[in-house]
Amino acid sequence: MNPMLITNALLVDAAGTRNGWLRTDGKVITAVGTGDNPQPQPGEEHVDAREAMLMPGLVDTHVHFREPGLEEKGTIASESRAARLGGMAMVFDMPNTKPATTTAVALVDKLARGRATSEVHYRAFYGATPACLADLRSLDASVPAGVKIFLGTSTGAMHCPDEAELLDIMRYCADAGLTVMVHAEDDAMIAANAAAAVERYGSREAVPVSEHSLIRSREACLAATSRAIDLALRTGVHLHVAHVSTADELSLFQLGPVEGKQITAETTPLYLDPVLSVPSCRTNRHKVNPAIKTEADAEALREALANGRIDTLGTDHAPHLLSQKEGGALTAASGAPSVQFALVRMLQYLEPQLIVQKMAQAPFTIFGMGRYGLLEPGMPAWLILVEKTEPYTITDSMVVSPCGWTPFEGLQVSHRVVPLSI
Repeated sequence: MNPMLITNALLVDAAGTRNGWLRTDGKVITAVGTGDNPQPQPGEEHVDAREAMLMPGLVDTHVHFREPGLEEKGTIASESRAARLGGMAMVFDMPNTKPATTTAVALVDKLARGRATSEVHYRAFYGATPACLADLRSLDASVPAGVKIFLGTSTGAMHCPDEAELLDIMRYCADAGLTVMVHAEDDAMIAANAAAAVERYGSREAVPVSEHSLIRSREACLAATSRAIDLALRTGVHLHVAHVSTADELSLFQLGPVEGKQITAETTPLYLDPVLSVPSCRTNRHKVNPAIKTEADAEALREALANGRIDTLGTDHAPHLLSQKEGGALTAASGAPSVQFALVRMLQYLEPQLIVQKMAQAPFTIFGMGRYGLLEPGMPAWLILVEKTEPYTITDSMVVSPCGWTPFEGLQVSHRVVPLSI
């Protein structure tokens, strides 16, 4: 990357907002100011921000880039391009691919693919499954982004170790300084709810998608999250609870800044959106695991972002072909490709400083990567401009992923992302 001077910007980072300018040497920020704009130096690219927001590139710690094995839905190259266009500078890829990233060999292969083709900085999780601990121990602890455990079965059907193994895995991760991320839903509750729905409607195929949030219920989320936290407290591991979707779970998490917390939590833009939280506004495109719940849940989750009970935002970007999204609650694929438009959509209802705190500063803290999220000398020069625009409507035609659709189709936004250096 070339040295760069950005002038006439609205600087937005985790610390606040101010008018100013910023200079980089192509790798790190070298100077930041709020007075008169300096003149460009020889060999320095000059960008006039024209009062657009200059922000640190964001960190999405929850994506499914589908490679290897599911390339008809997306590849690391295609989905990282969507991430870059959405303002992301780094992503953490999930393990449920084909083969699943549940061995050291599979993780090393996936990371090599990421280095070769990703347009953003790329990390990946190791997926914990039964009898994995010896293999996990064979990896240098700096290699995985963290360890992912599915306490409830989701897309990819990665099986959970039994409780004794879970405790051993968590104790190892605590000793190694690895963060454990959990998908927390209770399989037994979901199975009972599904059986009851089949009984009511006569067959699996007849259960409508509107039943999804009742089958994958708030009670199933609360029970599994409570169990995960109990296991973490018994082992001392840093636990990060993925995609919290209910108001019920929020009391399990501490208020306040992320620093010093053993238990942290993530939510996603799909659970926060004031439009998509209305059941009548949702279609099969919005069938995700855990399910989107209610307007009251969305409001509570937005409040939890502000007061610190929720620590990070991850998109849970998970492309499927539209044909795979057809069917009902028990047959349509769960997951949605949201990384390209998540930032511009969230700016309709969240403050930009809060987004930087949750998608830049906090991920670095939680996953042991140091300091980030501040526009100050010495920070990585991963930068995006976010321009204010006339309101426009998101359409499928804008999607760069080969899946060709977005859950935000038809929703209005009024910003545009311009990646500068990542």
